[in-house]
Amino acid sequence: MNEMEKLAKELEGGEKGAALRRLGSSVDGKALENAVDGAALEKAFRRGDAASLKRMLGELLSTPEGRRLADDVGKIMGK
Repeated sequence: MNEMEKLAKELEGGEKGAALRRLGSSVDGKALENAVDGAALEKAFRRGDAASLKRMLGELLSTPEGRRLADDVGKIMGK
């Protein structure tokens, strides 16, 4: 099992995964959900378009909500 598979398995049922899911339901999570073009995100992900993904992430992290969520994710993941 590689590192990504281990992380996915840990997040699937563990406390960290539950905490991350709660973040998605938070006020900040909902605000970012509404700010993201889901179709464009999925398209970039499927194509492996790193430049577009990096740009989208930068846009999200430039918002106060995005910065707060990034900080919260870091705390949950222990980083």
